[in-house]
Amino acid sequence: MDAAVTIDQTASDRAASDRAAALALAALGWTVADPARARRLIDITGLDPTDLRARAGEPVVLAAVLAFLESHEPDLIACADAIDSDPGVLVAAQRVLERQ
Repeated sequence: MDAAVTIDQTASDRAASDRAAALALAALGWTVADPARARRLIDITGLDPTDLRARAGEPVVLAAVLAFLESHEPDLIACADAIDSDPGVLVAAQRVLERQ
């Protein structure tokens, strides 16, 4: 494989990861803005608030946030609308983050 192709692929993968993380962070902000939804996130993921704050930028945590939203379609749709995205894009972002 050509080294330039490998570098381009790596840059493309990194850009996709960055976009996925940015979407997931926006989704996390939307999720924790509602106390009941934030409590459900904590209960379902097992993360405590301190751990969530400390690890909010980690791909595994961001993927868990998106999985949480995906598991409850009304929240997934509402979040996507609120952050000016699409539910399918959030689900795809979760898949990208899970591969990291």
